Amino acid sequence: MNDTANSARRKTPVWLAIAAALRADISAGRYGVGDKLPTEAMLADRFGVNRHTARHALSKLVDEGLVRTRRGAGVFVTAQPTEYPIGRRVRFHENLLAAGHTPQKKVLQLENRVATKGEAEALQIEKGAGVYAYHGLSLSDGHPIALFESLFPADRLRGIGSILQTDASVTHALAQMGVEDYTRASTRLTAVSATATQALHLHLREGDPLLHSTGVNVDSDGTPVEFGRTWFAGDRVTLTLGG
Repeated sequence: MNDTANSARRKTPVWLAIAAALRADISAGRYGVGDKLPTEAMLADRFGVNRHTARHALSKLVDEGLVRTRRGAGVFVTAQPTEYPIGRRVRFHENLLAAGHTPQKKVLQLENRVATKGEAEALQIEKGAGVYAYHGLSLSDGHPIALFESLFPADRLRGIGSILQTDASVTHALAQMGVEDYTRASTRLTAVSATATQALHLHLREGDPLLHSTGVNVDSDGTPVEFGRTWFAGDRVTLTLGG
């Protein structure tokens, strides 16, 4: 079947739709780690496309690190999309370790700056008050899965910047500031497209889907200690909402 004319009219390229369908199959456990995926010919028949389109979809999964090819043997599953729970306690390292993945954070930038109106409202500080901003990249098993920005009230948590310069863990830094526990007070999720710089960090193409999460974490007294923004690679992370 020649799908060239039809694909020009589709909003989502068909090879991306096929990759998404295969990713969903892997996430649902239809294909486990070590299992062989259907051949290009079988996928072409299943989705009604030519083999080149099926090959393009498989290459996408290879680039993501979900599958690998063995010359003369086929394409095999090497990983599953990372399950990432969003609940009252959002802990990056604990979440990934519990899911059987190896977590890692890379610091991109640490800076002192002035809060915007929205940031000040979220942190319950005066507009124009200082915040400490932590920009970073989250990785799972060596693969980038999210970009994040964590903002802390500079006056309320004076000195947290120095701690973060030597320890990338927000949980550890807050604990050293006397915040032994914190919970998520609010979370907002939206779908966005990757900018050129986001795509560069996440090893994606510009315009690829991202899940944008914003949230406020509070201490045991209900006082905001962190306002966070996270951009998850939409095809590498399955967000689950829990208590």
